[in-house]
Amino acid sequence: MSDANSYPMRNRQIKPDFADETMLVHRAIEGDTQAFGDLYERYLNHLYRYFYYRIGDSRLAEDFAETVFVRVWESLSSFKISRISFKGWLYRIAHNLLVDYYRTRKLQQSLDEDFDFPDPLQSPEDQLITSEREALVISALKELKQEYQDVLTLRFVNGLSHSETANAIDRSIGAVRVLQHRALQALDKQLERMTREQSE
Repeated sequence: MSDANSYPMRNRQIKPDFADETMLVHRAIEGDTQAFGDLYERYLNHLYRYFYYRIGDSRLAEDFAETVFVRVWESLSSFKISRISFKGWLYRIAHNLLVDYYRTRKLQQSLDEDFDFPDPLQSPEDQLITSEREALVISALKELKQEYQDVLTLRFVNGLSHSETANAIDRSIGAVRVLQHRALQALDKQLERMTREQSE
């Protein structure tokens, strides 16, 4: 059964080594399908998680993750390593795919945060408190503007740097820093409001 953390049949996550990655990208551009397959294995789970947290549908997340790599393969010959990292390029394609998806269907965008599994050493009472807090944060995130959700997802769910996030959403690094600051402020206010409503 699919979940947010693993793409079916693709449980192996490879930590990127960027020197090695550059070599793989060069080889893939030259038509080396094995090198492209290595890049696919390296990032498929990350893309699946990105789509899963935004859409909440495992099948769509699988399809979109695959679609990103189809588009990458089709456009690989025009990719310029000196202009953007391969990782940043992947997430730009993923971001644009999501924008098209929501624009076409005119659906309310959804976002789930990436949380650790409960600590088995925690007592059931502590786990319940943690679970309730996580649910509150998820609900608060869903109320934020789309651009705030974009930045928080890429920065804190997928762990992209400011530079990589900027590349993904086609904004400047400075704009990403400002958006992140405002998004965290908005999230804090939303959490405060929702916590206050719960206590009333």
